[in-house]
Amino acid sequence: MARRYCLGVACSPRRGGNTDILLNLAMETLRNCGLETETVYLAGLKYSPCIACGGCDSTGRCVIKDGAGPVFDKILGANILVMAAPIFSMGICAHAKMFIDRAQQFWACRYILGKPAVEDAQLRKSRRGIFISTAGTNLPGVFDGALRVARYFFKMVDVRLEGAYCYPGTDKKGEVLANARALEEIREASFALARLPD
Repeated sequence: MARRYCLGVACSPRRGGNTDILLNLAMETLRNCGLETETVYLAGLKYSPCIACGGCDSTGRCVIKDGAGPVFDKILGANILVMAAPIFSMGICAHAKMFIDRAQQFWACRYILGKPAVEDAQLRKSRRGIFISTAGTNLPGVFDGALRVARYFFKMVDVRLEGAYCYPGTDKKGEVLANARALEEIREASFALARLPD
């Protein structure tokens, strides 16, 4: 039997920053539990935003051919999805938002064509994931907008969101390493994902 496949999506434009650190910890935990892992970095891809052309309305798939397509293919085949995106200007960072807007294709699939994004019913039923975010500020509500967007995205790609782990007051590169609670929470959440039944 093939090992369960876990995909990490790193959305920050800053490689090795706080969300990358937490994502790497999550993927390491999943890998240590015997699962197959892969991480993609959106900042290293060339892809455009949704252009509202309506091309996906008839097929349920985006007609733009660029770096986003292969990542969506990986997402649709994953058993576990971990997305990590920092807050910029009180919202989810631009790399993440641009990518998530391309999930309009799965909205069209679901609500226009009446089909799930993942056709394999057994795989669809078992798909789980978590969302990770950090913000430099401690302002109330700083994660509210990002969480709405993340919940939408996980729903559109047929992944049950098991938890969102958000850490304010975390700005300087590597600062999250001093947050023992954050590190333990990500380890525990990832371990819990690994233990979920297929």
